[in-house]
Amino acid sequence: MALTVGAKINYIKVKTVSPYTGNPVSLLLAQDRLSAYFDPAGEGQPVNAYSPSDKILPYSTGETFTGARLDGLFYHQLMPYVTSPDLEERGFRVIIGDFVTTEDGTGVVHTAPYFGADDFRACVANQVPFIGIPDEHGVIQPLVDRQGKFVAEMGPFAGLYVKQEYYPDQIREQKDFRPTDLLIALTLKDEDKAFKIEKYKHNYPHCWRTDKPVLYYPLDSWFIRASAAKERMAELNRTINWKPTHTGTGRFGVWLENLQDWNLSRTRYWGIPLPIWRTKDGDLEKCIGSLAELQVEIDMANKVLKKEQQLPTDLHRPYIDEIVLVSHDGRPMVRELDLIDVWFDSGSMPYAQWHYPFENESTFQQNFPADFIAEGVDQTRGWFYTLHAIATMCFDSVAYKNVVSNGLVLDKEGNKMSKSKGNVVDPFITISTYGADATRWYLMANADPWENLKFDEGGLLEVRNKYFGTLFNTYNFFALYANLDGFVMSRKDQVPFADRPELDRWILSKLYSLVHDVRGHFDDYEPTKALRALENFVDRNLSNWFVRLARRRFWRGDMSVDKRSAYQTLFECLEVVAQLSAPAAPFFSDWLYRNLMAGKEQDEQAHPTSIHLTDLVQEDPSRIDLDLESRMEYAQRICSLALSIRKREKLRVRLPLQKILLPVLDSAFIRQVDGAKDLILSEINVKEIEYITDADGLLIKQAKANFKTLGKRLGKHMKAAADQIASFSNQQINDLDKKGRVTITIDGEPFDITSEDLVITTEDLPGWKTASEEGLTVALDVNLTEELVAEGIARDLVNRIQNQRKEQDFDVTDRIRILIQDHPDIRTAAHTFGHHIQQETLADHLSLVDSLADGVEVELSDELTARILVQRV
Repeated sequence: MALTVGAKINYIKVKTVSPYTGNPVSLLLAQDRLSAYFDPAGEGQPVNAYSPSDKILPYSTGETFTGARLDGLFYHQLMPYVTSPDLEERGFRVIIGDFVTTEDGTGVVHTAPYFGADDFRACVANQVPFIGIPDEHGVIQPLVDRQGKFVAEMGPFAGLYVKQEYYPDQIREQKDFRPTDLLIALTLKDEDKAFKIEKYKHNYPHCWRTDKPVLYYPLDSWFIRASAAKERMAELNRTINWKPTHTGTGRFGVWLENLQDWNLSRTRYWGIPLPIWRTKDGDLEKCIGSLAELQVEIDMANKVLKKEQQLPTDLHRPYIDEIVLVSHDGRPMVRELDLIDVWFDSGSMPYAQWHYPFENESTFQQNFPADFIAEGVDQTRGWFYTLHAIATMCFDSVAYKNVVSNGLVLDKEGNKMSKSKGNVVDPFITISTYGADATRWYLMANADPWENLKFDEGGLLEVRNKYFGTLFNTYNFFALYANLDGFVMSRKDQVPFADRPELDRWILSKLYSLVHDVRGHFDDYEPTKALRALENFVDRNLSNWFVRLARRRFWRGDMSVDKRSAYQTLFECLEVVAQLSAPAAPFFSDWLYRNLMAGKEQDEQAHPTSIHLTDLVQEDPSRIDLDLESRMEYAQRICSLALSIRKREKLRVRLPLQKILLPVLDSAFIRQVDGAKDLILSEINVKEIEYITDADGLLIKQAKANFKTLGKRLGKHMKAAADQIASFSNQQINDLDKKGRVTITIDGEPFDITSEDLVITTEDLPGWKTASEEGLTVALDVNLTEELVAEGIARDLVNRIQNQRKEQDFDVTDRIRILIQDHPDIRTAAHTFGHHIQQETLADHLSLVDSLADGVEVELSDELTARILVQRV
C-alpha cells in the first residue's frame, strides 16, 4: 500500500478543519487542485470559529514543494487491522508515478498492487509489498475471501460483503441496511481520517448472467515469456496485410510494442490441462510433450510406485489429474491443477488440425501460413495475437498472410444489441424472411467488414428488392423471350464481338471492366467495394440501360443477327454476374446459373452442374473499350439530368421536346456525345442537341450587395454601391466569378468588390430549364408546339394500348384492332401518327368513334382522358 504523487507536480500544505467533526486537520494536495476543495473566502479565517453547519471552510496555506520531495515519506496506516514486517519496512509510504494528474482528485493517488496494471507496476518498481494474510504455504492472500467478504482479521468489517449487490435482496431492502462502503466512510469520518467523501461512478466489470460486480483476485500463474520475442513479432507483423491497415499498424502494432508476458494458466474445473507434473515441494518438474512420452512416464511410474495406471481415454481435467508420475529420484509427481488458456488452443489451430509435428508434415507445409483469416476486431488481443505469437515463437513465421478485422453488428440506432434492451435481431427469423443470400449481401455491401454496421431491416429489404429483385426480373425477361423464340445458347453460333451493335459491345465492355474491378477488390480483401460494383452494374447498366434500350430487339419476329446478338450478350452478362456474385450469394447465383445452363446446347462440352464448380471468369482486355464506355457514360449522365428536369417540371417522358443544350466540357466532348447522340435523343425524347461553349449563358443571374461584408468598408457609400451591384449584367457577374474581384467607382473613389460581397441568385432563361451535376450542365427546351403535343399523345396511346394487351393476356405476337373515343387532341395525334401507333401495338385497324360503351377509360394527361377498346383479331 502506498500513496503515489507526480514528481513535477507542485503540492501545498493546508491547515483547516474536518467538515464532519470540526476538529483541526492538516492536508497535503496538488496546488492546482486547491480551488476544487476550498472557497477563497475561507482563506485566513480562524479555524476555532468553525461550525459543521458552516458552508465555507476556514483554511490557511503553508509550504509548497514538488512531488519529488515527498518521495519516500512514510504515513500512518488508515485502517491498521492487518500489517506485516515487510509492510512496516517498505509499505505505507509515498512513491512517484507518471500516471498522476491534476485534472481531478487531489493529485495524490491511493495505490495498491491489487488495484490494476498502473498500480501494480508502480508498486513493483518501488518494492511495495502486498497486504494480506499468509496462507499455509506462506503465500499472501487478499483481505477479501472467495465469497466476496472481508476476512476475520478485518476487525469491525470482518464477514461483510465488499459489494452490496452480494447481499440477498431481503437484507438490502431493510431500512437500517448500510453497505460496507458507507460503513468504512463513516468510520474514517469519525476518526478524522477523511476530509471529503464523494460518490464516483466507475466503469466496472459485471457478470453477464447475474449483472453483479465481478471481483478480481491475485493468483499464481504460469507465463510464457512472450516479451522476449516482441521485437520479432513486431517485425513479422509488418509483413501481414491488415484490413484495415490501421488495425495492424495501430491497435495490434502498439499492443506488440508494449507486449507483456503471456499469462498461460487458468483455474477451471474442466478443460485442457497444463502438461506439467511437479514434486510436492516443487523442486522437480516434468513437461510432457506427447501421448507417447506420457505413456513412457506412466510405465515408469507404475514400475517405481507399484501402480497400475493407464493412459486416460479422456485427457481433459479432472481425469488427467489421477495420473501420478515419478521423478528421477523416485518421488511422486502430481499434475499442476491449472488449465491452459483456451486462446492457446485457438492459436495452435494451424498445427493441431493436422496433428503436426507428429504427422502430415507435407500437408501442413502446403497450408501454412494461412492465406487469410477473419474475426472480430475484439480478437486483436485474442485469436489474432495467439496465432501470431505461437507462429513466431515456434516457427519464426507469420500464421496468416492477410487478416480481415470485422466490426460489430449494432441496432439501427447504433447501440449494441442486448436481450435486456429488446433490440436483438433473431438471425433465423431474418433469414427465413429475407433469405440467406440477401442477408449476407446486406451485411457485406452496407459497410466495410471492419466498420460497425447499423442493422436495419429496411436496408435489408432494399437489397433484396433492388439487387436480387432486379437481377431476377432481368433473368425473367430473358427467359420469357428466349423460350418464345426457342433461343439456345451455343458457342458454335456466336456473333463475332466486332460485329455486334455498339450497345452490346458497350455492355460487354462494362461487364469485363466489372470483372477486372470485382476480382481486384476480392483479391484486395475489399468485398464491400466488389458488391457495390456489382449492384451498380446490374441496376444502372444492365437493367436500366442495356435491357431497356435493347427491349425492342427481343420483340422482333425473326431470329436475325441483331436479335441473336442481343440474346447472346444478355446471356453472357447474366452468367458472368452470377459467377461474380457467387461468393456472397451462393444460393441465388447457383439457381440463376442452373436455369441459364438448362437452355444451353447439350451436344457441346458438358458444363459443370453447379456454378461453384466453375472457374471464376477471367479478365478479357480485348472486350474492354474505354472510349466507348466514356461515350456511354456521358449519354447516361446527360439522360439522367434531362429526365430529372422532366420530373421536376412534370413533363412526362412520352411528351417529345425540341432541343437540349450542352456546354462543351473539353476537346473530346462533342465527339464522344455525338457517338451516342441518337441514343440520347431517343432516351430523353428530344429532337436535337446543340452545343454551346459557355454554361454561364444558360442562366439569368442577379446580384445583390452583401451588407454584412460591405457595410463597414463602404459606410456612407453603401446605398450607391448597392444600386450599382443590383444593375450588374450576367457578364459582369461571370467575370467576377472568374477573376475573384471587380472595381466599382463611387463619387470618384474606387472600391474593390469580391465574390463574398455579393449575394447571387439565378433563374433559368425563359422557355429553358437547367440541371447540373459534377461539372456537367444540360438545358432543356420546354416550349411545346401543337405537333410535339400530338406526338406525346400518340406515345401515351401506345403505352395504354400495350397495357391493355397485357391485362387481357394477349400473346406478344397477337394482332389487334383498336377503337378510341374521338377527341380533338386525339384526332390530331391519330391523324399524324396513326401508322406509328399501329406499328408499335401490332394493330391491323385503328378507328376513332364518337361514343364507346365498351373498353377502358384511360388517362392520357392531367387534362385528357379517353375510352379505348382493344380486341384480338
